[in-house]
Amino acid sequence: MGSFSIWHWLIVLVIVLLVFGTKKLKNIGSDLGGAVKGFKDGMKDGAASGSEAAPTQQVSANKATDANTVDVEAKTKS
Repeated sequence: MGSFSIWHWLIVLVIVLLVFGTKKLKNIGSDLGGAVKGFKDGMKDGAASGSEAAPTQQVSANKATDANTVDVEAKTKS
């Protein structure tokens, strides 16, 4: 915990709770958990596909159903 005591960390925690509120912190925690789960699933899928260098992507198959998702494609600059 560095040079701070437990009381310093408790005061910081109370201030964070007052600023953000418990609902926003809960949403951030669930979003972070979902991202970690998605990363782990992606790593499993990558390991299961063997030594394939770069999987081919089908744009129509990867369409997101969420209206807040932005679909982008990276292209190399020539």
